[in-house]
Amino acid sequence: MKIIERDYLTRLIDLVGTPDIKVITGIRRCGKSKLLEMLNAYLISKIDNSNVIQIDLTRMDFEDLLDYHRLYKYIKEKHKSDRLNFLLIDEVQMCEHFEKVINSLYSEGGFEMFLSGSNAFLLSSDLATLFTGRTMEVEIYPFSYKEYQKYYEILDSRNSFDNYAFEGSMPGSYGYVKIEDKLEYISNVYETIIQRDLIKRKKIRNEVLLKKISDFLMDNISNITSIKNITENLNNNTMPINDKTVGSYIESLCQAFLFYKVKRYDIKGKKYLASSEKYYLNDPSFKYAILGVKDMNYGRIYENIVAIELLRRGYEIYVGMLYKKEIDFVAIKRNEKIYIQVSDDISNENTFKREVDSLLKIADAYPKILIARIRHPQYTYEGIKIIDIGEWLSENNN
Repeated sequence: MKIIERDYLTRLIDLVGTPDIKVITGIRRCGKSKLLEMLNAYLISKIDNSNVIQIDLTRMDFEDLLDYHRLYKYIKEKHKSDRLNFLLIDEVQMCEHFEKVINSLYSEGGFEMFLSGSNAFLLSSDLATLFTGRTMEVEIYPFSYKEYQKYYEILDSRNSFDNYAFEGSMPGSYGYVKIEDKLEYISNVYETIIQRDLIKRKKIRNEVLLKKISDFLMDNISNITSIKNITENLNNNTMPINDKTVGSYIESLCQAFLFYKVKRYDIKGKKYLASSEKYYLNDPSFKYAILGVKDMNYGRIYENIVAIELLRRGYEIYVGMLYKKEIDFVAIKRNEKIYIQVSDDISNENTFKREVDSLLKIADAYPKILIARIRHPQYTYEGIKIIDIGEWLSENNN
């Protein structure tokens, strides 16, 4: 399979030399292993006097190291006192009690550590508890549209977007030619997440319920929903269940990086709203692979793609509410704030008016953008930037 260099490599290189334990997280098959391989090659070729110890706990070569005592002994034996020692461990959570090894090595000194993991055992909220040393999390997402273009050597950002929107962003699927094979690959990744990250690791007992909740979230991406609504829907379909269980299963799906929960934000009152959220799928190709492609709502798919891209670019995102009208995204990064509406087709005058009116009612001077499938160069309408989604995804900045 073709390999391209991703911006994440630059991010990791920038962290070389810092004392933190670098923790790389993200959904299965999004490219973490390849990223560690690239980092390994960089350290060997660019860092004088380096000694790189790379361990992939998914490989049979390292099966003995699933015991944390053996893992510790192996690493210590590979240490060279006259070198700069770098430790790279892929899927570290597969070793039970791995944190004991990492904490011991950190306190002893002598290693700069890069760890990867794909599930809830390396949650942001738990890193400080797991590790006694300082940690720096780098979350990896599947391929952006720019990376998709780079992989396929595409120059036309507008016309190739439709293929990206359908084929998705999971890089492993790009090795297949037929769309049926691509979707089969995506389906297998999904099943692995369900079985290994959730059923086995999280010890979830009701697999049928878990998949029904996942199906519901997939079918309702970009829609305001609530745990109560999901519970009522399942109860109406002869599956008695309570809010607590539904909420727990949704949290597990989010911890596996399948979905991202986005809260609502009252723009006028400048406060976060507690009830009802939106859930966005890590990549819409999971929806196609599991639920099929009938009854496609491209507006919701495009909104999902924009949501993940904003997260990829480092924004915190919220669903904006203003006078009972919805702003798809309030995107915040440090002192920067952007209001964004996403639509499929705005050629209809009524649709265009509805989308821009919500943005025009916002009183502050932060940038406002309407992202749609316009297929021609961007323009401005009463201070609102109107831009094709393919062009926006290809931009370096907003």
